[in-house]
Amino acid sequence: MKSFASDNYAGVLPQVMAALHAANTDHARSYGADKITERTTALLREVFGCELWAYFVFNGTGANVLSISSATQSYNAILCADTSHIYCDESSAPETFTGCRFFALPANEEGKITPEVIRERLIRKGDIHYAQTALISITQSTEYGTIYTPEEIKAIADLAHENGLYLHMDGSRFFNATAASNCGLKDISSACGVDILSLGGTKAGMMYGEAVLVFNKDLNKHIAYKHKQVMQLASKTRFIAAQFETMLKDELWRTTASHANKMAQLLRTTLTQYPEVKITKPTHANAIFAEIPRHWYEPLQEHFPFYVWKDSTHEVRLMCSWDTTENDIIKFGEAIGRLKS
Repeated sequence: MKSFASDNYAGVLPQVMAALHAANTDHARSYGADKITERTTALLREVFGCELWAYFVFNGTGANVLSISSATQSYNAILCADTSHIYCDESSAPETFTGCRFFALPANEEGKITPEVIRERLIRKGDIHYAQTALISITQSTEYGTIYTPEEIKAIADLAHENGLYLHMDGSRFFNATAASNCGLKDISSACGVDILSLGGTKAGMMYGEAVLVFNKDLNKHIAYKHKQVMQLASKTRFIAAQFETMLKDELWRTTASHANKMAQLLRTTLTQYPEVKITKPTHANAIFAEIPRHWYEPLQEHFPFYVWKDSTHEVRLMCSWDTTENDIIKFGEAIGRLKS
């Protein structure tokens, strides 16, 4: 059964599975000292067009915790959107491991935080009674599936750096955002002033694994020790690195992310045929947000599971993935048609 609940539900890309099998020969040095990890790090430096340091981790929460902890002390504060994954969906892991206070800023209708909203919270610098802000975190694509433009990212980065802060990007769906922006990976990250990036792989079609990419050398001073401390240092790192190497070669990530984004546009078009459905957010990447009749939930979810985002308004989230097909969307439309008849 296919699902529109999450791109996490999809399986593993055949090319990635083949890469895992290819890496599963002979012995190799552990903890990232292997040739595959070395090659993948070099490839990342090439595609991001800058010096960077790569740390491979097991999951997205681990990537965010490692990123944030590398840039903060326990007396610091983090500014993020009130819809952000680090604030809403990672339990208390970021707070527990970093000891920091998280200030959730009101996101706009597209799920973004703006320099104006951020600036209002840049207060009480040097006040020992107040948690000192050290880092701003944004999500690309956002939790609403929208995309920060290069200009928007640079404006936030400039504001951060003017105030002695770091900019972190939660890139759980970074490949989808880049494909939708029709640009290179560096164009909405390193080139815009992002200091550290949590680069997602699992939602893009990998079996497991994410990467923390450090663009600011100041953050590389202690992160290797943090990598071990937060329990994200894999002894067999090569199996995470091999997946990223495959995704990066010949821009496989762009092919698969573009397909997921295209299916989201098709699903949006299908939904707009029904007057009972109200699309609530722009569809930039691979997510559609829509309000549907409450009594549609259960019959539709029997065949195509999805998440109810805001039950009070009957808003649901529908996600497309690398293996979503046009036929899946046709069948979903037919299921809606049967509910109307």
